[in-house]
Amino acid sequence: MTTDFEPRIIGFLCNWCSYAGADAAGISRFKYQPNIRIVRVMCSGRVSPELVLRAFREGADGVLVLGCHIGDCHYVSGNHRTAKRMPVLCRILDYIGIEPERLRLDWVSSAEAPKFQRVVNEFTETIKELGPARQVMQ
Repeated sequence: MTTDFEPRIIGFLCNWCSYAGADAAGISRFKYQPNIRIVRVMCSGRVSPELVLRAFREGADGVLVLGCHIGDCHYVSGNHRTAKRMPVLCRILDYIGIEPERLRLDWVSSAEAPKFQRVVNEFTETIKELGPARQVMQ
């Protein structure tokens, strides 16, 4: 692994909680790794397996999915769908040769700017340790 590797991370953040938490982190000037490119989605339940696989196919080294805490979903059960879907998606990633650790699901509310900062920094370090993702899906 080279020491100058800077991972490309795609973050799918729900509009109502996680995106607001990221916004609060920025307003509060909390420092977090600049490797993440944020995509605002209305609900984490809208993050389909195809969307995650496309991110990897397009060159992402890691994908972070952040949603509302269970029980706090603006759309009632979207995050339940996500919680069920991600373990299955991790098995698919493993099957096609992408380490499941390159996908992370977490819950971050709009009031948890420090948690957003911590999750992004931890995930970035995890991906740096793994190194560049193999391009197995062409």
